[in-house]
Amino acid sequence: VGASDNLSKGESTFMVEMTETAAILNNLSSRSLVLLDEIGRGTSTYDGVSMAWAIAEHLHNHPKNSAKTLFATHYHELNQLAEDFPRIKNYHVSVKEVGNKIVFLRKLLPGGSAHSFGIHVAQMAGMPNSLVLRAHEILQNLEKDHSLDDHVERLKDMPKANFQMSLFGAEIPEGLQKVQDQLNALDVNTLSPIEALLKLNELKRTLGNRY
Repeated sequence: VGASDNLSKGESTFMVEMTETAAILNNLSSRSLVLLDEIGRGTSTYDGVSMAWAIAEHLHNHPKNSAKTLFATHYHELNQLAEDFPRIKNYHVSVKEVGNKIVFLRKLLPGGSAHSFGIHVAQMAGMPNSLVLRAHEILQNLEKDHSLDDHVERLKDMPKANFQMSLFGAEIPEGLQKVQDQLNALDVNTLSPIEALLKLNELKRTLGNRY
């Protein structure tokens, strides 16, 4: 399952992915089955992790519709969500390493995975051996830098997203209510990228003038 560029509309893979995900989130029901595959892959690592994390939180915390969700991802940082949210459970497809090769066992097991085996897959696809060896060297150097893990540690201490305002009926400020009404009235499936940017800029100006 995955998105691709929509050249006729000038939409990048990431824009298509976000549009489809927005349509899902805006039309949830208690009977929904949500299938998400590699959300956030079409942008930078930090942007992608942030969007995937926030989407998972949103689905978990929705005040009305607890949709059953299957969320496939290679962002191992999202394993942390299972520790913070009671309805989130991690599973992985088991793999056995034999020397420098891997064997896909095709078994779904509880718990998150700490590896993606992307370089092994590239090797299986026929990438030049010298390139694969170089990729291993680069990966080892990157794994020495735990900066992304440090960010995940900070996320543990960050206030959790919630729907307290919606649940307890707190009054929404007039300016925010106006923006919310405009967002609710939007049909994201009919907006071109330029129209979406113009609308976003308009809403940003509305908020900027009041807050």
